[in-house]
Amino acid sequence: MIQRIQSIYLLIASLVSGGLVFVFNLWSNLKEQIFALDLFMRESFLLKVIPLLFLLSAVVSFLDIFLFKNRKLQFVVGRLIILINLFLLGLLIYVSLTLPGEISISKKGIGMFLPILVVLLIVLANKAIKKDEDLVKSVDRLR
Repeated sequence: MIQRIQSIYLLIASLVSGGLVFVFNLWSNLKEQIFALDLFMRESFLLKVIPLLFLLSAVVSFLDIFLFKNRKLQFVVGRLIILINLFLLGLLIYVSLTLPGEISISKKGIGMFLPILVVLLIVLANKAIKKDEDLVKSVDRLR
């Protein structure tokens, strides 16, 4: 049952959240480019939470693949992943608007928009999980 389409969506979401965030920068200024791993070395607790949330989202979405025997729990965990990524997106927007040195030229990187892609993939996975659950319920009614 791992070969279902929702498993592929969840695997891609896990790879995006856990892998691409370390490839694409979150933002850059005149001096440097800031990646998620660079935020671990900052003194602010708020900045240290960002890479932890990316990794949490990746791990939970990967573990959600193996909950295929309990589709209702898989659907609920998918909603939890969506909430984690929406919180992460809000946190990234807040941090980008309150960056020190924003007067100097800074550019937002593509890494700031990865939670939106993860939310889209999880929504597609939840839609496929719901479709499977409805199919099983319809077969049970015929018995």
